Amino acid sequence: MTLAAFLAFAGLSLFAAVSPGPAVLMSARTGLTEGFRTGAMLAAGIGAGAVVWASAAMFGLNILFAAAPALLWALKILGGGYLIWMGWKLWKSAPEKLDMTDNRPVPRSALSAFRLGLFTQLANPKPAVMFSAIFLGTVPPETPLWVYGALLAVIFLNETIWNTLVARIFSLDRTRNGYISLKTIIDRSFGGLLALLGIKVAAT
Repeated sequence: MTLAAFLAFAGLSLFAAVSPGPAVLMSARTGLTEGFRTGAMLAAGIGAGAVVWASAAMFGLNILFAAAPALLWALKILGGGYLIWMGWKLWKSAPEKLDMTDNRPVPRSALSAFRLGLFTQLANPKPAVMFSAIFLGTVPPETPLWVYGALLAVIFLNETIWNTLVARIFSLDRTRNGYISLKTIIDRSFGGLLALLGIKVAAT
């Protein structure tokens, strides 16, 4: 795996982490209701859940590479299409206000925060599809095992650092209102980038 491919993987996995979804919403809400420290532990649980999804995608794709190469092409098209659809959906929903309501109990300890982050990530099937598309688009089948380990570490760091940052932002009153006021611009910018990345994955 070349350095350029590794950096492309890191960038795509970062975009996957930044993509709005249950994990980001829970990080924001936890930052608001429980503070930064609890939010950081929740973010670590989200990162661990992302590693679980990525590992499943990684091992499944290895089998697929060997057994049915033609299916890989179809999965690239489906994965790229999914990214494009997500980008379009995000673009359309950008003007909607951020919904911070959630009826689930908030964590009261570091362990419960980690567990909530892990379960929140595992309950969302989007990362499995996303990581499958990213692996297909950037990681060649002959990649050594130690490189896969490094890629999983990148995924964990991207997910954990990003969601920790989200929790930190929403734990500060002076920055929370500004972030919410720019939601339309931020979401539409990200939606456009996500669609472009989907085209790249489908075309490679």
